[in-house]
Amino acid sequence: MFINHTNHASEKWPTAQKEAAHAWGEIEDLPFPDIGADWDEERVAKIAVENAAKILAEKPCAVLCQGEFTYVYHLVNLLRAAGVTVLAATSRREAIEEQAEDGSARKISRFVFTRFREYR
Repeated sequence: MFINHTNHASEKWPTAQKEAAHAWGEIEDLPFPDIGADWDEERVAKIAVENAAKILAEKPCAVLCQGEFTYVYHLVNLLRAAGVTVLAATSRREAIEEQAEDGSARKISRFVFTRFREYR
């Protein structure tokens, strides 16, 4: 099983990303928590421990974990200590910049999935 623990539902992923995830098994989404900017380190660590227990109960082959940095740091360390492969998705950005007649600029970015990279 491949657990997607991000703010991006796997149903909206491009085909290439779904195919890469399926190398580890069926994809299961576990929504990323809404970590408050005012939370202290202990509260962040507590929710990381709670979600690590939920994830480990599923016995995943791999977990995609991306989001709020301090939470990800705690969770990745907990999962790796339990022997779970934890991944980040990488992409390349394709940007188009348009200039309006008034001189203002607008940049449109498209992110193209490239691969999964393991946290080590």
